[in-house]
Amino acid sequence: MKLNYQIPKATYVSLDTANPRTKPRFLKEIDQALKLSVITQFFPPDFAATGQLIEELVRQLGRQGVDVKVFTGQPGYAFESTSAPAFEQVGTVKIKRSRTSQLWPKRIRGKAVNGILFMVRAVLHLLRNCRHRNLVLVTTAPPFLPIVGYLAHLLFGMSYICLLYDLYPDIAVELGVVSRRHWLTRLWHSLNEQVWKHAEGIIVLSPAMQQRVANCCPEVAHKISVIHSWADSETIVPIPKTENWFAMKHRLIKPFTVLYSGNLGRCHDIDTMLEAAILLRDEPIQFVCIGNGAKRETLMQKVAEIGLTNFLFLPYQDKEVLPYSLTACDLSLVSVSPGMDSLVAPSKLYSALSAGRPIAVICPKQAYLNQLIAEAKCGATFENGDATKLANFIRLLQQDRQMTERMGRAGRRYLQSHFTPEIIADQYLTVLKQCVFKV
Repeated sequence: MKLNYQIPKATYVSLDTANPRTKPRFLKEIDQALKLSVITQFFPPDFAATGQLIEELVRQLGRQGVDVKVFTGQPGYAFESTSAPAFEQVGTVKIKRSRTSQLWPKRIRGKAVNGILFMVRAVLHLLRNCRHRNLVLVTTAPPFLPIVGYLAHLLFGMSYICLLYDLYPDIAVELGVVSRRHWLTRLWHSLNEQVWKHAEGIIVLSPAMQQRVANCCPEVAHKISVIHSWADSETIVPIPKTENWFAMKHRLIKPFTVLYSGNLGRCHDIDTMLEAAILLRDEPIQFVCIGNGAKRETLMQKVAEIGLTNFLFLPYQDKEVLPYSLTACDLSLVSVSPGMDSLVAPSKLYSALSAGRPIAVICPKQAYLNQLIAEAKCGATFENGDATKLANFIRLLQQDRQMTERMGRAGRRYLQSHFTPEIIADQYLTVLKQCVFKV
């Protein structure tokens, strides 16, 4: 199947808008008038990827003159911090944290209760601040949070944009948590349609997600923008393993190291990775899994039952450690389970590109990741279940270090030309201005 996939590019005004001295008056007025409220449950010191990305985004928007206020929750996925300041300012960005978002964060019911409590607090927050803001950016963290934007529109006449990290209830249906015909599924779909129809804009993370939303609600197709995730290529830079303290600490210098870094969740394929590791169990190849998630314990149990010695499991690493943990490998691994390619977009891909390591992606045949990896010339993709080809690719790179280095360099160049914080923030700013000022 041939994919007509292109990396979306922002539409820029053909003027030197970065220079305050030459910026036209009308653009200065636009920047000063854009007052953005961002509603998201997760934000640093949480290590959740969505929170980390939002922090980098609002920091970039703040640098471009946008007045940004973030309403978020207390940390539920932090390393040592169980609380953070109720009010905080980072650069020009003002942050307010809710009191109610950290009850039983590791339990499914607890997460649901936290999300509902946070949603109520977010509505109250907007009630008190609606007069001072002209646009709300609502994320899907938690999944039903965009309803807050819809309520703010109905109650206060506020304009809002939905940032869809993943698509619910579709994910729950694909995972078998709830049936497609269940009343909750039908209700959620109906709410999604109302939320999307009244939004000024909808931002998704991949072309496949764009198509999925457009198929569900054709009336909103014209307002969907594809803006990818990103990575900071100035923070995450290639470091040789022989000079990397993290690789030295965990004895990863000699063996060819395959790294999976991030959430081992229900939407990720761990079985193909495990089967490849079994095929390579007697070779000098080390698999490293850094992170957590619903499938982590299952994978660890299977590894123990089989008696594999080529797996190393480590917890999430602090943000300051990521430049070292992400480069303590020879190959990065990204995976998406069957049926999930249009519902989620793996953010770990972009940090892997920045690390300057080749990438092996396990995904369905029709996934947009196939064409992205091919365009970047930074690795290879493998259909779910094709562990033999994945194992052979790992062997090939292990034997041909020049190819490994060439693919790693190509991936980093591709990131620097498509997915840096500055490039992505410009794309967001274009969408925000279009929604508020119709420019």
